[in-house]
Amino acid sequence: MSEVSEVSEVSELGEPREPTSSPTQTRAVLSCTGLARAFGALRAVDGVDLALPVGARHALIGPNGAGKSTLFQLLTGGLRPSAGRVWLDGRDVTRMSDARRARLGIGQTFQHSSLFLSMTAAENVALAVERARGAPWSPLPRQRPALRQRIDELLGDVDLLARRDVAVSALSHGECRQLELALALAAAPRVLLLDEPAAGMAPAETERLAALIHELPTELTLLFVEHDLDLVFRLATRVTVLHLGRVLLSGTPAEVQGSAEVQEAYLGTGRRADLFVTDAGPERRDGDREAESP
Repeated sequence: MSEVSEVSEVSELGEPREPTSSPTQTRAVLSCTGLARAFGALRAVDGVDLALPVGARHALIGPNGAGKSTLFQLLTGGLRPSAGRVWLDGRDVTRMSDARRARLGIGQTFQHSSLFLSMTAAENVALAVERARGAPWSPLPRQRPALRQRIDELLGDVDLLARRDVAVSALSHGECRQLELALALAAAPRVLLLDEPAAGMAPAETERLAALIHELPTELTLLFVEHDLDLVFRLATRVTVLHLGRVLLSGTPAEVQGSAEVQEAYLGTGRRADLFVTDAGPERRDGDREAESP
């Protein structure tokens, strides 16, 4: 099942045969049709259709190797597709670079940190703000009043204002993930892709991050990959499940939780209780938690 029924006609090399724009694409702020990426004989992403309306809170889940990270790179421009198209506000951006897509409004965070450890939280944000403004790169941008105000605003948005002058190397893992969110927001994106934002976090850090994501502007469209399924079902209003590079199911959290197909893809079993466990009481076995994070 997929969210976009119309698939663009493309050549085997991914070249569009007609500069068409469908009504479905123009209604979505970010969408893709027939998106595919092959690495030799391996089709990491295989004909994916996806459409994100303005303000969506959309999660992308699936077993390891399902194609989630590859799909993210295809949407942001880090990889070129073997076939299919990517649309931003009805505009075909398939052949645009990741830098140009970022300027048009696609922001992202990454699985692995890209922070400058020897610099403070404020200095890291300053670099992101100056980059978004197109200013020449400087290792320590002079913090003019307007720049300082923007830095403090972004740090406040991620609950790090009190840590503005602390070196990144002294921040906790959770605080670093919060700072990465501030850097992504510095460019004022219209669509934000979060790649495993809660990876490696302690429960208290995950709670803090969930609250921050929940408080993001409602007009900001979110697409996120996350292995913490409890977090997924708390934040997402729609969930797409990838399996072997294809969309297995796209629906509401309740529809995904109730799907035997999803259970089978994750664990080789149709038993719902084996995967979507939300009771963390004392009777729960340690192995049960491992089953939640494929």
